[in-house]
Order: sequence, then C-alpha cells, then structure tokens
Amino acid sequence: MSPNPPLMPADYQPLIRQVFAEMGKVVVGQQQLLNRLLIGLFTGGHILLEGVPGLAKTLTISTLAKVLHLHFQRVQFTPDLLPSDLVGTMIYNQNQSVFEVKKGPIFANLVLADEINRSPAKVQSALLEAMQERQVTIGDTTYALDLPFLVLATQNPVEQEGTYPLPEAQVDRFMLKVHVDYLKKADELEVMRRMANLSFQDDVQAILTKEDIFGIRQQINQVQISETLEKYLIELVFATRRPADYELPEFSLAVQFGASPRASIALHRASRAVAYLEGRDYVLPEDIKEVAADVLNHRIQLSYEAEADGIRTQDLIEAILRKVPIS
Repeated sequence: MSPNPPLMPADYQPLIRQVFAEMGKVVVGQQQLLNRLLIGLFTGGHILLEGVPGLAKTLTISTLAKVLHLHFQRVQFTPDLLPSDLVGTMIYNQNQSVFEVKKGPIFANLVLADEINRSPAKVQSALLEAMQERQVTIGDTTYALDLPFLVLATQNPVEQEGTYPLPEAQVDRFMLKVHVDYLKKADELEVMRRMANLSFQDDVQAILTKEDIFGIRQQINQVQISETLEKYLIELVFATRRPADYELPEFSLAVQFGASPRASIALHRASRAVAYLEGRDYVLPEDIKEVAADVLNHRIQLSYEAEADGIRTQDLIEAILRKVPIS
C-alpha cells in the first residue's frame, strides 16, 4: 500500500462544501455562478461571463482564487491594449547587457479578462494561444503556463460602442457562457448591509490546494455516463445544426451555424462535473439539461431571419430540450 493513498470521492465532498461556505462569507446570491466557475476549473474549461456591471463578477472570482489558494490576475481590456501588455515582453538589462523576459499577467492560475470585447484582434489572438495551448510565446521562446490555468472573460451586454466582437473561433473555445443576472431582493438587501458596513472584511481561508484540484479532476474523469446518455448528448448537439430533422420546423431557417464538436466534449465534461458536485458518481439526464444552455448558447449562430423574428438562442435550446427524446 502506498504511503499516500488516493482520496476517495467522499473525502473531497466536505472540502467542496467548505468552499461554498467560505465563499458565502463574502459573496451573496451567486451560487450558480460559483457552481459554473468550479465546473470550469475542475474540468479545465474557460468561461465567458455576461452581465451588467455591479453583479460581483470580479469579487466572486478574486475570492474564489483566495479560497483555492491560486494566483489571480485581472486585466482590464481596452482598445489600446497591446499583446505584450498581456503576455509579456523582452526588456534590455543595461547592467548585464542582455535581454530578459518580463512576464505579463497571463502567467497566473485564474485570469480575469475584463470586457474582453474591447480589445483589438492581436490581443485576442494572443489570449487565444494561451487558452488553447496553455503556453505563451515571447520572442523566440515558448513558456508553459502554470496549471491549473483558467481564463474568465466578461462582456457587458448593454454597451457595445467601441467594442470588437469576438470571432467565432475564439468564442467556441470557451467551455461555458454564463449569464449573470440581478440578485433577488433578499440577497441584494444582504449585500447592501454588508458593503455599507465600513468595517466589513473580505478575508477568507484557503480550503483547497492545486493538488486537491487535480485530484478532483481525476475523480470527475471517473464519473460514469451511460451510452444512452452519450447518444442523447450527441442528439442535442445535432439538433442545433438541423432543427427540422427533430420536428422543429419553426427553427429550420433560424440557424446559420449550429454547435461545433467542441460542444459535445464540453457537455460531456460539464455534465459529469455537475454529477460530481452533487455527490454522485454517475450522470443523470437532469445533469445534462442543467448545463446545456451554458454550453450551447454561444456556439449557435442565428440567421438574420431569426433575429428579425425575435427568435433567441435560448428559445431554440429550450425547444430542443423539450423535443429530443432519450432513447
């Protein structure tokens, strides 16, 4: 027997509950957001957050980094941002007459790319390499990023002036797109009382380590999903491409591009992570349906006819979940 036997799934469940409890000391009413952040972190998938300002997106992410003992960096994306501002650059050391590498904020575990759609194409392409390859090239040298590595990008859905829409290839590399909504009245009342207190402290304790995160990732990889549910998952993705084949003729002209194969992979991983966070080692249909919208909503490109008719991506996803059977 090895001196350090691997932890069983039940050993991590109390720690995960402690993470939620510790986050609750600072963040109020964003349980779904926290759940999706953990899904992305535990499965290695990047997340695109969309919501109006003031909904504690940055606070939630920075607090989560403290609770998980991870290095956190926030980058405010602006039209004048350069790739070197993100990944780093070569600087000349006059004392030693050599060029040295000055690493940028991308060298962190959790990177918050605030208002990502305000950055020009060159910056977005530099971020794309880091997201996809987990590495950064500075000069002639490629540097591996510290793992776990997760990009959390935010978009403001209201103000679009002076923005650069993300290309489909980059949007597709986000595992989830999470819409952050306003708080309930009781939650906002609690937020107001906390933040109005000038003595409020946002100190939290570190609960998990990097080793714990990789251990949880291995256990999620062992969560079972039946062949029936795997086929159901594929049917959902195919239904976004050809709705008419699934008795949804009203959406036949609404879809320009359906979800890519990355959607199938992301839905498979995310549903297993949902099951694991619920304390199960097997996937239920409800697990797939819970994350289906977050996985699919940014991967479906609607046609001009759909936009003219007021059809939303959410409408198509809800119709698919109602129509596609589990066989």
